[in-house]
Amino acid sequence: MAVDVKEIAEKVQSEGALLARLREEIGRVIVGQAYLVDRLLLALLSNNHVLIEGVPGLAKTLSVTTLAKAVQAAFQRIQFTPDLLPADLIGTLIYNPKTGDFTTKKGPIFANIILADEINRAPAKVQSALLEAMQERQVTIGDQSFLLEEPFMVLATQNPIEQEGTYPLPEAQVDRFMLKLKVSYPTKAEEHQILKRMARSSPQLDIEPILKPEDIIRLRALADEIYMDEKIEEYILNVVECTREPARYGLEIDDLIRYGGSPRATIFLAMASKAQALIEGRGYVTPQDVKSVGMDVLRHRVIVTYEAEAEEKTSEDLVRQIFDAVEVP
Repeated sequence: MAVDVKEIAEKVQSEGALLARLREEIGRVIVGQAYLVDRLLLALLSNNHVLIEGVPGLAKTLSVTTLAKAVQAAFQRIQFTPDLLPADLIGTLIYNPKTGDFTTKKGPIFANIILADEINRAPAKVQSALLEAMQERQVTIGDQSFLLEEPFMVLATQNPIEQEGTYPLPEAQVDRFMLKLKVSYPTKAEEHQILKRMARSSPQLDIEPILKPEDIIRLRALADEIYMDEKIEEYILNVVECTREPARYGLEIDDLIRYGGSPRATIFLAMASKAQALIEGRGYVTPQDVKSVGMDVLRHRVIVTYEAEAEEKTSEDLVRQIFDAVEVP
């Protein structure tokens, strides 16, 4: 096994320069959101989707568009509104009265990177159409099914304020997202850089393409090869089990957790940890990789009870307690 790890490490080292260039190029445009950029890359390497929550004006949309340009991917931004229909998203059949035939008009979902802006402003049937595409990687229009081109990635945003006229995503739908990110304000020094760079009528936002879609697919295959020891696998299983049965790990928070993580949480925690190791330039996963991605994987999968809300305990508070309670290998 040691030989395999060495081979993987050599591959990671050779590809590491490419990822470093990609991060550097994105950093030329995006200031003060290193966490957001790293997590977007992590999801891209894991072939999964991200839900981003943050107040307006924190460069959520700019980060996604910059990433799409840097990886030469087809990009579509869809503004979700209460009057949006599933056909506006996936496409529809157009009737031609001259021939009596129907032709397929594909919707904006047929792209590599989809930005679903303010996903919670659209009704449930539109959210379901998007989530079906995320899960099945295909879209059905009429009686025909169309596969979505790889890489395919959905980045959905929602604002934590202005909840009037919104349709909150059910927990079962939110669970389809690998990561839920909470984006915060930049520091004063970072905001000063943003001011110098962006406070002009025509900011210079030119991006040099670094990756091609085939590079992404190759990097995803490498992420799958990252070595994970059985002790790390056991650690991930213990963390997820602790979300369901905290008493077994000495935590008296059973009455605060309504639902714990599903097996999807276990899968995503392992995949995200491998991608994190790749981004860090290692061919193997450490417990710190699991801890660093754990909050983003679990914060939307640990559902709190009314008792927890009454005690002003959030899912994040409980996830922190869980990581503190589970023994690190």
